[in-house]
Amino acid sequence: QVQLVESGGGLVQTGGSLRLSCTASGRTFSRDAMGWFRQAPGKEREFVAAMSWSGGRSRYADSVKGRFTISRDNTKSTVYLQMANLKPEDTAVYYCAADPSVATMAISGLSEYWGQGTLVTVSS
Repeated sequence: QVQLVESGGGLVQTGGSLRLSCTASGRTFSRDAMGWFRQAPGKEREFVAAMSWSGGRSRYADSVKGRFTISRDNTKSTVYLQMANLKPEDTAVYYCAADPSVATMAISGLSEYWGQGTLVTVSS
């Protein structure tokens, strides 16, 4: 059974930082792109960031560029999202995703595998 399990969400003040983690199990994702999406209350799920299997290619949503950094450790089957200078509009459930293609996630907003999500709340 394929599982993507997120952790690291929580409550943080505006301007603060958080690091999300997502660990994959059930299959090897070292050849897949991995990424993050988010869904704010009352809004559609949106792409946040993705990284290729080698780590050599990454893409970010314009709204998080310069503030969020995606990274991965294939030896641990884990992808991270370091979030800095958080804003109230970053409040959302953050979902980990895995797919063969960075472009599929970044452009189409689709992914083959999804985690259950972790809530990030940024207070003003």
